[in-house]
Amino acid sequence: MKAVECHLPQDVDKSFIVFRETGDFFPAPWHYHAHYEFVLVTKSTGRRMVGDHIGYFEEEDLVFIGSLLPHVWVNDPVYLERRADHKADALVVHFTDDFLGEEFMTIPEIESFRKVLKLAERGMTLHGETRAKINALIKNMPGMNGLQRLSSLFLIFDIMSTTNEYDLLASPLFVQNFHYDCSDRFKKVTGYIMQNFDKEISLAEIASVGSMGVTAFCNYFKEQFRVTFVEYLTTVRIGHACKLLSENDRNVVEVAYECGFNNLANFNRQFKKLKSMTPSDYRRTLII
Repeated sequence: MKAVECHLPQDVDKSFIVFRETGDFFPAPWHYHAHYEFVLVTKSTGRRMVGDHIGYFEEEDLVFIGSLLPHVWVNDPVYLERRADHKADALVVHFTDDFLGEEFMTIPEIESFRKVLKLAERGMTLHGETRAKINALIKNMPGMNGLQRLSSLFLIFDIMSTTNEYDLLASPLFVQNFHYDCSDRFKKVTGYIMQNFDKEISLAEIASVGSMGVTAFCNYFKEQFRVTFVEYLTTVRIGHACKLLSENDRNVVEVAYECGFNNLANFNRQFKKLKSMTPSDYRRTLII
C-alpha cells in the first residue's frame, strides 16, 4: 500500500494548523506529510494504522505522529455505511519544526521537547493524566485567538516533555526502512498561491506551476489537501482578510479587493461561510 502525500489547508495568518474533521467517516487515505500531528478523536471508533502498527481507536483517543510517518484512521463499518447516530469527529493540530522560525527548535528551552520529537518518529499514543490534560487544551483551541492557541501549544509541549504516559507505535525497523520526502511540486504550488492569492489565479495557471494538465492537477490537489483548489484559495484569502480587518481601519470593500475578491457580495458570502459572521461583525468582535 503506497502512502500519498496529503496536507491540510492553513490560514495565511496562522503559524500552525488547528483543524476539525467532521463527517460520516474520516476520509483521509493512507498518507504522510512533513508536519508533526496530534490527532484527538472526539467521536467515532475504528482502527488506526501508524507505520506498521495497527491499533483500535475510540472516543478521547490521542496520538502524536512524527514528520513523514505514514498513517490512516479507518472508521468502523457503522460509520462507513452511514448507520451511526452521530458524525465522526476529530481535532487535528499540525505544526512543522520551523513554524516559529528556523532556529526555534534549537533554543535551550526546547531541548527536552526535541527528544519527544525524536520519539514521535515512531508515533506515540498518550494515556492517563497526560491524555486528559492535552485533550482539554486541544478541545478549547478552535475557539481561541492566536496568542491563546500558541500558549496552549506550548503547554502541550511542556506536558509532553515530562510525561512517561505513552506507548510507541511503529517499529524501529519500519522507521529505518521507510522514508518519504515532501515533493517539490507541493512546495512550488503552495508557494505560488501564497505569493499570488491577492490576484486572479486560473486553474490553467496554477496547473502549469505544477507542470500538470488541469484535470490531473485538480485530482492531485484534492488528494493532497482534501479540498478543491478554489476552496483552498478562498481559505487563504479569508485568512488574510481577517488579518487586515484586525490591523487597520480600511473599509470592507478595500479589504475584499486587496485579498483577491473582485465582488463584494461574494467576499461577504465566503467570509460568513468560513467564519460564521460577516466581515463587519468580525471587526466588531476585535474592538475592546
